[in-house]
Amino acid sequence: MNFVIRAGTQKDAGECGAICFEAFATVMPRHGFPRLVLSPEAVKENFSDRLSHPGYHVLVAERDGRLLGSVVIDERSLIAGVGPLTIDPAVQDRKIGRRLMQAVFERERERRCPGMRLCQDAYQNRSLALYAKLGFEVREPLVVLQGAPPGLKLPGYTVRFAGIEDVDACNALCRRVFGYDRGDELRDAVEAGTATLVERDNRCSGYATGVGYSGHAAGETSADLKALIGAAAQVSGLGFLLPSRNGELLRWCLGEGFRIVKIMTLMSAGLYHSPQDAFLPSISG
Repeated sequence: MNFVIRAGTQKDAGECGAICFEAFATVMPRHGFPRLVLSPEAVKENFSDRLSHPGYHVLVAERDGRLLGSVVIDERSLIAGVGPLTIDPAVQDRKIGRRLMQAVFERERERRCPGMRLCQDAYQNRSLALYAKLGFEVREPLVVLQGAPPGLKLPGYTVRFAGIEDVDACNALCRRVFGYDRGDELRDAVEAGTATLVERDNRCSGYATGVGYSGHAAGETSADLKALIGAAAQVSGLGFLLPSRNGELLRWCLGEGFRIVKIMTLMSAGLYHSPQDAFLPSISG
């Protein structure tokens, strides 16, 4: 199949959103999972936000004026976050996803980006094979958790909204945990009013850009993340991602009423720093 790959524009938001919704709504029941996807309107709004944000880049595959698929790249940090990659169900198995991902590699190579990360649905064996063939390595098993935050306070831990004056302290912690800072992501969350931090012994011991699909969190200990999750106003999107190897935090979340809705895999290509201490990745890593 002949098609072109180009940069997405704001006018593509509707088609990108519709394709993304249909792709996930179609594939999940095929694997025996209930439809775990936002509404078509919410998906379109997400694409509109990313297409208008200077820190994101969207690539689309197009043939004769019709979009066939897209991939989103989060370029707000040193390490680029990739996803979602979605293809119109009517034209799958035409190597469109591979071509889009190759275009991602070309772009990030031109930007001299040292590494990329993504989260992949574990039931999607074909996407796992694609990413592995392209050079991505499996780094961490993840679970997606849904539920209502318990609204609790841990003794000795104070959770509050983060302000722009807290960015430096949060960045220092982020570098310790992730190996680089994610300051632009944090600034966006501060502006949106979703960023929180936890203080222990009168200093920042953890922060979250939000508890949900698009948010990440870092803490010195699992207790810091318990404090952030416990005090969260809500769980946004389809849930939040938690490394399942952190048995202490996973058991606590299950004990507080959260439930596992699916399994995912954190993957990376290029430079990767194995996170230290406690962390929650975002959907793009």
